[in-house]
Amino acid sequence: MLIPVLSQPHGMICDRISKLAVDIVKAYRFGELGTRVTMLCVLKGGHQFFSDLCNALKRLTLTGVSEPPLTFDFIRVKSYSNMESSGKPKIEATGTDLSALKGKHVLVVEDIIDTGTTMSMLVPHLSTFGAQSVRVATLLQKRTPKSNGFKGDYIGFSIPEKFVVGYCLDYNEIFRDMDHICVMSEAGIKAHAEA
Repeated sequence: MLIPVLSQPHGMICDRISKLAVDIVKAYRFGELGTRVTMLCVLKGGHQFFSDLCNALKRLTLTGVSEPPLTFDFIRVKSYSNMESSGKPKIEATGTDLSALKGKHVLVVEDIIDTGTTMSMLVPHLSTFGAQSVRVATLLQKRTPKSNGFKGDYIGFSIPEKFVVGYCLDYNEIFRDMDHICVMSEAGIKAHAEA
């Protein structure tokens, strides 16, 4: 039911995340400025990328610092049913006080940017709480004519317009548990479609 037309093995994903972490450390100049960043995980799909990115950043930033430079929080944004985006994302702060973002650097950690609708809504929404900066790290950025032009600040992989699952990306809550990413076959899509 799954076909590896586009397949990102786990080791390749981890290697790319390590390189993204280096780019993020340089961009925020943690060592020079003592910058603190609030990493905001977009649930559910972003949590595996978030976890691995946090670990990679901790390896690079926790040596020789008096205060840890990272804090963590979570937000839920839902916009998909089956393979289609509703175009109307719903934002839920999951126990998160968004007013606490005032004056902080925020790094939104997302699994995939498809049309850009979700991030185009979320980033300005977070900015209204007075964040000093809001940037986006995404594991996947889809190349699609449906895109509104929104691009992540830190992008793991640019992928073609295919529906992908695995590494916590799901199809109707299935396939989150795979440690790699691949494209679903038509048979898999039909078998797991919601009525």
